[in-house]
Amino acid sequence: MRLVLSDRIQRILSGLLGKRITKFAIASAVAATTSAIVFPVLYVLGISTTLCSILAFAAGAIPNWTINRRWTWKVQGKVAFGREILAYVVVSAATLLALSLATSWTNRHVQSIPEGHGIRVLLVTASYFGVLLVLYAARFLLYEHWIFSGRSRLRAALRSRRQVWMAARANRSP
Repeated sequence: MRLVLSDRIQRILSGLLGKRITKFAIASAVAATTSAIVFPVLYVLGISTTLCSILAFAAGAIPNWTINRRWTWKVQGKVAFGREILAYVVVSAATLLALSLATSWTNRHVQSIPEGHGIRVLLVTASYFGVLLVLYAARFLLYEHWIFSGRSRLRAALRSRRQVWMAARANRSP
């Protein structure tokens, strides 16, 4: 069983999906590096953890979306507003909410540590990246199967429903 599972994982990682996971990790690293610079700088300047989270996340989200769309999933051409932009904003907003809650909670619990110590900044920043790490797999799956999939399942479902309704209407006897 263990050997079969590791063979399956190895096949996945060596194929197209594995390449996407690697590219997604690199794009996430670029976004995380950007956020890693922005968050502690703003926190040291005395900005609230919520605003730090928002600004740091936005600073990382822009290159993340661009790199993932163009390089990881090789999506070119016109942007599908609903599936790509709107869905990315929804996923990002949920991630941002989790980040803001985690950093705020951590900040409340490190107030006993004197301000001059770097450990306080380190702990609050670590909570930011801990949440990103936990949400990493979920975000990859959403990007893979929804945002950058190249097809809209919602649009297809609505189109199918309309076609069924029209066919049923046409087949009605007067």
